[in-house]
Amino acid sequence: MQDAIVIIPTYNEIENIEAIIRAVFAQDKAFDILVVDDNSPDGTGAKVGALQNEFPNRLHLLSRANKTGLGTAYIAGFKWCLLKHYEYIFEMDADFSHNPNDLIHLYNACAVEDADMAIGSRYIDNRVNVVDWDMKRLLMSYFASKYVKFITRMRIDDTTAGFICYKRHVLETINLDKIKFVGYAFQIEMKFKAYLKKFNIVEVPIVFTDRTKGKSKMSGSIISEAIFGVINMKFKSLFAK
Repeated sequence: MQDAIVIIPTYNEIENIEAIIRAVFAQDKAFDILVVDDNSPDGTGAKVGALQNEFPNRLHLLSRANKTGLGTAYIAGFKWCLLKHYEYIFEMDADFSHNPNDLIHLYNACAVEDADMAIGSRYIDNRVNVVDWDMKRLLMSYFASKYVKFITRMRIDDTTAGFICYKRHVLETINLDKIKFVGYAFQIEMKFKAYLKKFNIVEVPIVFTDRTKGKSKMSGSIISEAIFGVINMKFKSLFAK
């Protein structure tokens, strides 16, 4: 068992899953992997199960009966990893939009430089490090992060980022059962909870590359959750004080 584990949530990622698993295991730093699969009709979970024979005790699979959202998948993964006593717990997409070579940079930010939470940031210091997105999607993502930063007052440039390393005590301190968002706004809520707890959060610059295989899970309902949910989240935090 390693000290660090990468959670990869999947739904219909058969075109990417084997390659991303091998890429993570090819890193100089040893990481374990937990795939949280939401009963993918394309056989993603079955593929992971077959690969477990090649990577015993390093590749783990948590199979869920239904597709109930990114946030619930990560919460299930967090709880599993905490029970297994990992010290560093990562979030990463299956589609290579997050480069496995950057895992070590996030790890070092926490393990060496003593951050509590390290975010792989696309927009740090007003630079945009995104490849192969059309202008509409890029502007929507960039200004969404700016909007969230303005509303919440978090000192984080990429508030919607999903490439993250947590030290275990961050996840132990946050009440995971009270996380409300299930879509991509989950990423915002987790950062906001950590920010309110005054954890040391750092951003590490990465280059984000759009997927070349499979389909994006972005939808209008996910965007609405992020836009309107952030205001409600901030409002409730003021009364909580």
